[in-house]
Amino acid sequence: QVQLVQSGGGLVQPGGSLRLSCAASGFTLDYYAIAWFRQAPGKEREGVSCSSGTASRTYYADSVKGRFTISRDNTKNTMYLQMNSLKPEDTAVYYCATKWGRCTLESGTYNYWGQGTQVTVSS
Repeated sequence: QVQLVQSGGGLVQPGGSLRLSCAASGFTLDYYAIAWFRQAPGKEREGVSCSSGTASRTYYADSVKGRFTISRDNTKNTMYLQMNSLKPEDTAVYYCATKWGRCTLESGTYNYWGQGTQVTVSS
């Protein structure tokens, strides 16, 4: 069965770093678009970053540009989100997602989702 399993969340101080992982099983990530979304309490889910499966193009929300990096390791069938210079406003539940075709920061067309992992940025 298709499954995305996330890890790497936790509590970090402002200015710190975290690396989120999302391991895929039941399919191969190579030709899929990958993306990271986040949702804070009382707020809508927002797109953080995405990357095309058949091209090296990446996209980032303005709020995370220069701080976050999306990547994948096809050998491990795993996608990552490296988060640096974290701010309290980055606090949210983060979700990985995949879909066939071009990546987008709109969540509606993604058909596979991880379970979510909490990231809390606080002093």
